[in-house]
Amino acid sequence: MLIDALQCGHFTREVFEDLRANGYTCVTPTLGFWEGTLESMDSLGRWRDFERECSDLIVIARKSADIRRADEEGKLAVVLGYQNSNLFEDRLAYIELFADMGVRVVQLTYNNQNELGGSCYEAQDSGLARFGREVVREMNRAGIVIDCSHVGDRTTLDAIEWSEKPVAITHANARAIFDHKRNKSDDVLRALVQNGGVIGCVAYRNITPQDACTTVDAWCQMVARTVELTSIDSVGIGTDYSHNTGQPDLDWMRKGRWTRSVQYGAGSAANPGKTPKPDWLKSAGELNKVHDGLRRVGFNAEEVHKLTAGNWLRLYQAVFG
Repeated sequence: MLIDALQCGHFTREVFEDLRANGYTCVTPTLGFWEGTLESMDSLGRWRDFERECSDLIVIARKSADIRRADEEGKLAVVLGYQNSNLFEDRLAYIELFADMGVRVVQLTYNNQNELGGSCYEAQDSGLARFGREVVREMNRAGIVIDCSHVGDRTTLDAIEWSEKPVAITHANARAIFDHKRNKSDDVLRALVQNGGVIGCVAYRNITPQDACTTVDAWCQMVARTVELTSIDSVGIGTDYSHNTGQPDLDWMRKGRWTRSVQYGAGSAANPGKTPKPDWLKSAGELNKVHDGLRRVGFNAEEVHKLTAGNWLRLYQAVFG
């Protein structure tokens, strides 16, 4: 089995065929970054159309059993997610409504502070706001995974403390391995382990060591180091792989509608544009190399299963059944 907890971009039938042909069990696409309620519902409508048009290939997963069933039927399970909480538009009741529509993962903040808490790029992270606490508990109740990938450290720690269910960091690396604001501190990783949460190791160049972008074995060594910092039960895959994207997509991710100024996201003035794919992951299907790579760096078969699928399945079961 192979689960990637975060991809983005423009999905097509060809993308689904590539993922399933190369052994993917489940993927979480990004349905939105800055969009409000109506636009977010539009994206849900498009994915329901996808499910009808590609019913021989994909299934929208609402329960963890749907993931296992899709795998048995030779289909790709899709867990629908958003990289920001704008879809709720300050309305607590909308959380349950979006859960009823099939949303299973929502990131508390993206690259800016919002009414829930702080992002990883704020000079000062305010921590989880009172409304953020309400949202965390309501997401617990509704069965939506709390994602803290782009969330500031203090807000992440608060969310982990406040949550009654395991919390996810779907796409980030350990800051001790690669020092970047988008990556996670030792304190966060320790808290995540205690919470029963999972971090999905990234293959995005801007926040990943250069050698881990060069060969699959080096990337698997990075995974092994992450396990040393956390536990074998706390690490999965969240590549942050993007499909069919161009500069307009990058501009939207980085700037949304909130600024006219230059924004680099995880990049920099020295590296302002679209980041090349890792040498070993030019197409998303090549992720299937990690099974053998993880064995070569010392993991046994049971541990490989946990890292490639089992830990995410456990978290999904705990959060949305």
